[in-house]
Amino acid sequence: MAETAARLSSIKACVFDAYGTLFDISAVTGGCRDLLGDKTEALARLWRQKQLEYTWLRSLIGVHADFWQVTGESLDYALESLGLADPSLRARLMQRHLTPAPFPDAAHTLEKLHGRGLRTAILSNGSPTMLTAAVNNADLRKVIDLTISVEAVNAYKPHPTVYALAPVQLGVESHHICFVSANPWDVAGGAHFGFQTAWINRAGALPERLPWRAAVVIRSLAELPDLIGG
Repeated sequence: MAETAARLSSIKACVFDAYGTLFDISAVTGGCRDLLGDKTEALARLWRQKQLEYTWLRSLIGVHADFWQVTGESLDYALESLGLADPSLRARLMQRHLTPAPFPDAAHTLEKLHGRGLRTAILSNGSPTMLTAAVNNADLRKVIDLTISVEAVNAYKPHPTVYALAPVQLGVESHHICFVSANPWDVAGGAHFGFQTAWINRAGALPERLPWRAAVVIRSLAELPDLIGG
């Protein structure tokens, strides 16, 4: 059940973050528990933390590298920090990150939105190669109209130039776009830009102490279609 009673109005397109929103990146390390043991969750947390930190730092410094490189560099840091540095383990984790499993409700939610005539898109930090692999692996090609990578502007979310890609490429004004993310900082960035935003708060986390809040807060992707009005 939705945590807010609000509805999103005059929506013409739904734009989704990829990692953590449509694709379950926690399952990347979970699939290597046979090698990681009791360090599985610690590696997942540190890898994700450094992955995001490196994107923000590169955007601030102004020296871009694509998300595949950033993902590898952050994994190297996490593995070494936990005493797990091993080339074969690294290769296995990187391959799993290339084809993350979708959340169970992702395909059905996208099908419902698409069936109502709404445009659907991904707007992600991921490189084009990474996003193509993830979408193909999850068999979401028929329900995703457009996949947009930050590589077009050489900056990472939450930089406004990234969010600006969606209305231009979709041909839909920002206030007619529902932007959906499981990352509260990403929701803040999208709301600041001018999207109507939906936060997938699966863990029941507190909202960020920022002035840009989600228009709706829900626990699963499956709740989204019922909150989108005409």
